[in-house]
Formats: sequence, structure tokens, C-alpha cells
Amino acid sequence: MYGALWRILPGPVWFRILVLIVLAAVALWALVNWVFPWVDSLLGPQEGTVGP
Repeated sequence: MYGALWRILPGPVWFRILVLIVLAAVALWALVNWVFPWVDSLLGPQEGTVGP
């Protein structure tokens, strides 16, 4: 899979690495902003007990 992704990216090696870093950053941003809050709403509130 990674080999196929590497082959379809255009440009020299430094540009391919830059594109992969940007794609990873966008994927992480999407997870933090949409996926993780959605999963948190499904789990419900967590009650914790912390003693003094």
C-alpha cells in the first residue's frame, strides 16, 4: 500500500515527503476535530472519584 502511494505521488523525493507530511497533518487535524469528539459523545460522561 505504501509503495503504491509513493509511486502515484508526483515530483522528486523531497516533494513527495513534503506531501506525505501535509497529508498526515490533515488526517490528524480531521481526527482531532471531528472523529475524537464524535466518539467521545458516544461514550458518555466518565465519572471519576478523586479523593483528597
